[in-house]
Amino acid sequence: MVFLPGVEGASRVGLTVSRKVGGAVIRNRVKRWLREAVRHERHRLEQPVDLVIIAHPQAAEADAELLRRQVARGFDRVASGQVSARRGSSRRSRTRARKANP
Repeated sequence: MVFLPGVEGASRVGLTVSRKVGGAVIRNRVKRWLREAVRHERHRLEQPVDLVIIAHPQAAEADAELLRRQVARGFDRVASGQVSARRGSSRRSRTRARKANP
């Protein structure tokens, strides 16, 4: 889960489910379950945030209830400030920088 403080009145949530999760049927099921979890748990986000949920390959074996609990836990962590916002620095760019400057 990656987020930044929102600038608009409402929170926005995006989903990313790559082919590493599984075939089209599995990916669509995971996306459907995640959208439903976000719909039910969105009230936990007290301040507007822009949030991206990135599904890992283990999501293919999860059921809808497990994904909903994980979304709820993530939203609670974002709302309570237990995680900090990511600002333009991805793991990939840090790895590239380390390789370029040994």
